[in-house]
Amino acid sequence: MQASKVSQELRKLGNPQMVLTQQWFFKTGPGEYGEGDEFLGLRVPQTRSVAKQFKALPLEEIRKLAMGSFHEERFCALAILVGRYKSARSEEEKDQLFDFYLELLDAGRVNNWDLVDCSAPYLGAHLVGKEDVVAYLVALADTGDLWKQRVAIMFNYALQRHYELEPTFAIVEHLMGHEHDLIHKASGWMLREAGKKDLAALRRFMDAHAATMPRTMLRYAIEKMSREERDHWLSQKSKL
Repeated sequence: MQASKVSQELRKLGNPQMVLTQQWFFKTGPGEYGEGDEFLGLRVPQTRSVAKQFKALPLEEIRKLAMGSFHEERFCALAILVGRYKSARSEEEKDQLFDFYLELLDAGRVNNWDLVDCSAPYLGAHLVGKEDVVAYLVALADTGDLWKQRVAIMFNYALQRHYELEPTFAIVEHLMGHEHDLIHKASGWMLREAGKKDLAALRRFMDAHAATMPRTMLRYAIEKMSREERDHWLSQKSKL
């Protein structure tokens, strides 16, 4: 199997009429977070279908695919990588795949919110039960790279499945003053998910931060609460 074959399959499914919409949706204009990104015009289920066809793609070919010019190539490479990690049986193989993911992140190939969100929530399983997780996430966030910061937040989705909630609250608090709404949205999302595991813990966090957290983060965090409780937390924000 070769990366070029995957790219060919993706191109066959491309729809030029969708490209302009995708460029707008993923903010590819000058100065925007996805500046210069290129699209083939595939829907996510189509890209995932191609990923399933090439699930045995060798790691070096996944790298080549991830280095492709088109957004869908990177998404497909990450989908294959996630599938490979889920099916890995040895810790050695999981270590290799996780390190490979970090290489792609360092190389700037996980460079939009959907690419983060299709990968980090699953590969974050590699951090379950590990020591110094909070310090690791903080170090990742402190790189100043927007996508590494979102990864640091989204890794927590996997941790929460094992009721490891402290890292969520710690990294969200660390990034509380961040200016970008992609960080606000991801943080609020992970707070909401943490609240599904331990609502009392989320309420304690809200007691400390509801009045000062960005409004988008706040709204995402309280989305599943009762109308009465949502109004309560929103009222804390309005008192500033």
